[in-house]
Amino acid sequence: MPKNKDAVSRYRWIDERLRNKRLKKPTLDDLIAYVSKKMDASISVRTIQKDIQDMRHDPELNYQAPILYDRSTGTYRYDDDNYSISSIPIDEADLQGLEIAISILEQFRSLPVIEQFEDTILKIAASLKQNREVMEHKGLIKFSRATQYKGASHIPVIVDAIKNLEVIRIAYQSFDRTEPKEHWVEPYHVREYQSRFYLIGKSQKAKGGTLLTFSLDRIIDLWPTDKKFDEKNFDDASYYQHAIGITVPLGEPEKVLLAFTPLQGKYIKSQPIHPSQAIESDNEKECRVSLNVVINHELQMLLLSYGAHVKILQPQSLADKIAAAAKAMLELY
Repeated sequence: MPKNKDAVSRYRWIDERLRNKRLKKPTLDDLIAYVSKKMDASISVRTIQKDIQDMRHDPELNYQAPILYDRSTGTYRYDDDNYSISSIPIDEADLQGLEIAISILEQFRSLPVIEQFEDTILKIAASLKQNREVMEHKGLIKFSRATQYKGASHIPVIVDAIKNLEVIRIAYQSFDRTEPKEHWVEPYHVREYQSRFYLIGKSQKAKGGTLLTFSLDRIIDLWPTDKKFDEKNFDDASYYQHAIGITVPLGEPEKVLLAFTPLQGKYIKSQPIHPSQAIESDNEKECRVSLNVVINHELQMLLLSYGAHVKILQPQSLADKIAAAAKAMLELY
């Protein structure tokens, strides 16, 4: 079972006390007193004894702490003076996960919920950067540059507007226009997709109250207003239930039937395209899967990225679109 927060804190205080060279080597009572003071709680003998054993041998923690006990003095110490649980190496998957998480958190340090932990985030980011640079120098691992989310500076204002049910005014420069267009937007939701952030809301100038999607990197400017709107029952999970990506066209979801090559099928099974994915058949000739999704731009781009490794069996309208795109690509060469 994963260790709880208190246990992790105790390991950290035990580690700190064992590494403190200004104090004499600690006895069990010294460790109990030190940890109890730091935790502002009464820690039992049995708990500290178990913590020491876990730090030494627990495979889940993987500290493998070289804690030695000197029977003649009744004290504990590290066999390696340079050891610390905070300096143990992490594997590639852990490092990559931290890289992504910290890069995202750093973007939103101005948000109130994140701002209170800014110092901690910066410390972890600095440590992570140092760890990464060491591994890259040794040729063990190489990361691409951390993504910088253009438009992320707008998020604090947008989040406040969502919470306060306040209409925001934006100058939006879409790719198909030469000049920005002004929108008065009821903001409902912010969502990330492929290193871009999007605002989902209703433009008060749009007919019929249609939900629109605004890419934050194309918002030229944004202003709060004093105008309020009625709370809307917007459920992002329900709204995106049948969508791949960020756009949700009008209409019902359809059954999409795809035939992948056996090799590509292995990747598709290990990382499903969509939660609705189901394996229809899987043999030496093909891996056939079905999806229950709306047909949008993101789905078409995804299918085109598989090239000759996938065939669209259903619906025919989608197959025709992909075939037309493939033909246009061929004519370029």
